[in-house]
Amino acid sequence: MTFSLIANLPLPAVIAGFLICTLIIASAGAQLAERCDVIADRTGWGEALVGAVLLGAATSLPGIITSVATAAQGFPALSSSNAVGGIAVQTAFLAIADLVYRRANLEHAAASLANITEGALLLAMLAIPLVTYSGPDFTIAGIHPSTIVMLAAYGFGLQLVRRARTAPMWTPEMTRETQEDEAEGAPEANGETPGAPPWTSFALLALLTGLAGFGISQFAVVLADRTPLSEVAIGGLFTGIATSLPELVTSIAAVRRGALTLAVGGILGGNAFDTLFLSFSDIAYRGGSLYHAMPTGAVFTISMSILMTAVLMLGLLRRQRVGFAGIGFESALILAFYAVTVGVLFF
Repeated sequence: MTFSLIANLPLPAVIAGFLICTLIIASAGAQLAERCDVIADRTGWGEALVGAVLLGAATSLPGIITSVATAAQGFPALSSSNAVGGIAVQTAFLAIADLVYRRANLEHAAASLANITEGALLLAMLAIPLVTYSGPDFTIAGIHPSTIVMLAAYGFGLQLVRRARTAPMWTPEMTRETQEDEAEGAPEANGETPGAPPWTSFALLALLTGLAGFGISQFAVVLADRTPLSEVAIGGLFTGIATSLPELVTSIAAVRRGALTLAVGGILGGNAFDTLFLSFSDIAYRGGSLYHAMPTGAVFTISMSILMTAVLMLGLLRRQRVGFAGIGFESALILAFYAVTVGVLFF
């Protein structure tokens, strides 16, 4: 019903609705990092784990709803392009956050075994769809077996992230610029009101971003049908960026709060969770294997996301204090690689 109502709107109204949903997502996402930082401190779970699970999942809601809704409506190219396009742009967002943090390169200050583990998990999760795309096209009850493999791999990877924080086998060398992942102390000492973690406000903000994400999906289908732009361009660029704005806002907010591990963990953890968009969309898509319905543009974006993530992990391992123009070599390369991705998808 929602789709039919939107389909009858004039094109300017459709564009306006898309932009309004985008603003709602950005506005609600601006407050999620603050809530997650407080939750990390009051529960003692740590910024890396909270960033990977709570912040990553909450800010991913608009994207997952967009991908699943469009897959269920029979638009696999739009669905898969939105999923992988969000991963690419969110990695670029981390380079933008590096520009905001001026004391040192973000990858130097936020080095942790948990974040590196999340990066390795992300590389593995991105490789599975590529292997599936190149393999035989078959399904069981309309679902490709790789969907189950990805869900299991993500659950196992989260256990590795947790162990990397609680029982690390090695730790990064601490410097003056390194920000440790530790609780900031009692709420009273930080000028906060004592009490339970802000779960209610966190849940409401997550719900709001999810509803706006559904709106994005419906407006995107109309745009793909009534404009010259392809589903790959709309999904990989427009909806991918729009549904990923919470990651940009929360990363910058976390950096300004000094929660550097949360910022990096939120992006890497969120990207690892975002690979599951393809799994959930494969379940929703009734036309066969979603992985084999991916357009070449989506496959190219996955490949570039692997390259960008590998460069980011090299930055976390090398830990360059200050680089060209105040950012690390990895941030400059990531921005360049994303520019190439945008050019290929758009033109």
